[in-house]
Amino acid sequence: MKTNSLEQIGGTTLTDSTGRVIVLLLAFWGILCSQTVLAEIQHKNRVIILSDIEADPDDTQSFVRLFLYSNQIDLKGLVATTSCWHKSQVNPESIKKVIEAYGKVQPNLSKHEAGFPTAEALLKLVKKGLPVYGMQGVGDGKDSDGSDWIIKTLEEEDERPLWISVWGGANTLAQALYTIERTKSKEEAQKLIAKLRVYTISDQDDSGIWIRNNFPDLFFIVSPGDYYANATWTGINTYVEGINNESISNSWIARNIQQSHGPLGAAYPDVAWGVEGDTPSFLSLIPNGLNVPEHPEWGGWGGRYELSKPDFSTLQQGNSGVPFEPETREIWTDAVESYKPYIPSEHGRAVKTDTTTFTGNKVSLWRWRDDFQNDFAARMDWCTKSYEGANHPPVPILSHPGQIRVKSGEGFGLDAFDSFDPDGDNLSFLWFNYPEAGTYKKEIKIGGAENVHSVYIVAPVVEKEVTAHFILKVTDKGEPQLSRYRRVIVTISPK
Repeated sequence: MKTNSLEQIGGTTLTDSTGRVIVLLLAFWGILCSQTVLAEIQHKNRVIILSDIEADPDDTQSFVRLFLYSNQIDLKGLVATTSCWHKSQVNPESIKKVIEAYGKVQPNLSKHEAGFPTAEALLKLVKKGLPVYGMQGVGDGKDSDGSDWIIKTLEEEDERPLWISVWGGANTLAQALYTIERTKSKEEAQKLIAKLRVYTISDQDDSGIWIRNNFPDLFFIVSPGDYYANATWTGINTYVEGINNESISNSWIARNIQQSHGPLGAAYPDVAWGVEGDTPSFLSLIPNGLNVPEHPEWGGWGGRYELSKPDFSTLQQGNSGVPFEPETREIWTDAVESYKPYIPSEHGRAVKTDTTTFTGNKVSLWRWRDDFQNDFAARMDWCTKSYEGANHPPVPILSHPGQIRVKSGEGFGLDAFDSFDPDGDNLSFLWFNYPEAGTYKKEIKIGGAENVHSVYIVAPVVEKEVTAHFILKVTDKGEPQLSRYRRVIVTISPK
């Protein structure tokens, strides 16, 4: 390589010495934040979407958001399927319509971050399942483009898990599993199935419970049954008494997403039932410093889930006609947590805790709602605005590892002094303990102010080894305000 060659940095061509200096600075910065930031960038989560698009406008809404993160999530398939609400047809052309709108703004999105795929590349991912309901589409001779594509993707030389986000019925996945079991050796089938991670938006046909019963080792996240009012995923669009619900209002959507944001925003339909009910299935795949999709019990933008066998007697039947059956094994499912929000304070310390504590399984999702809605709005701005005219997320950087060990009753410090914002915005810091994410379930208070870059904490006295999760939230003061996080897992051992 010639030493005087041009360097390509962030879409800008730099020459000779200037380029080399910036390369060295970026390398140094990379060393500082490699423990979190670069690890997220290098490990894109693979996902195939199964969508009953046209059953409800919310699938189209979710595709608009999904494509705005298509540079951070490795999209491997976009499959049109049926569901209990859409039993006899599939509509891949509706997915293609959203992709065509995305293609018109992709060049501008690429000015803000690298890696946005072309519309042509996304169109090649569009497949379809059989236009039949549920288990009618599972069995000998019932393979489809969609089920074949799942198997083909699983067989790729890629050790990363393959997430299947199910927005409607799951029969295309069920057929892929059926075929794998009958065409592969036991060892090959186990290897392929071990790569799968499934998140279904409840059960929208009769194949979901069939999959869980017949593949007991399959990683599966679901709010079981079809009584959606109780499901964790509905936290994305549930009106919550006692908080500001503006970010899911129709006027907010019109102002920040639909209007004056180019062709992709114009493709976002009005809410018919609930806004973006399918989006939680991929929210936790977005690399933001909080999300760790392999650990649903740690919580993230898509909610928090615990591995358990639900109590069938406490569940309710909905009106979808989907079979209502007891679970035969443990699944990743709804988890209750308590949350006391921090709210802005006009004078003195910039934040204070609310007087109200919210408890329930939906809390684990809606507690992050303003953050991921602002993030959505900012990326929608990227469709039409220049880099200088839009906001970009801050970069939190810990001054220590993301996992530390301390002794019972010992004090320790957490610090994020080197955090910065790419737009030069002022930053706000917030540290808090997330009790439900660790094995120590009592809240551990932050010593002094929680909204400074460095905090001091005293570990509780324990008689056995426990873990405690502390979350750093860094928020800029751009428009809209954007947040990123770092998670510190503290192992506390007895003296």
